[in-house]
Amino acid sequence: MYFVYILYSEKDGELYVGCTSDIGERFKKHSSGQVPATATRLPLVCIHTETFDLKAEAFNRERFLKTLWSANVKKKIKKKYLDNRNSI
Repeated sequence: MYFVYILYSEKDGELYVGCTSDIGERFKKHSSGQVPATATRLPLVCIHTETFDLKAEAFNRERFLKTLWSANVKKKIKKKYLDNRNSI
């Protein structure tokens, strides 16, 4: 099983998209600053995950989410997270 995930940086409000077969371990690495792409953007919150049976499907989805074509998709995910966070 493979996961595509979106992290939200509480520091700068930006998103990070990634793919992994072990979401728990990967998030620990992000949160502890072991991933260079997110090390300076802590703290991070995982705001979205998608599950795939095939590695190729997961990596194709990750590639799509990293393109400009996915801007509206990511904007909706971010808005939903922020709206839910603010309503608590």
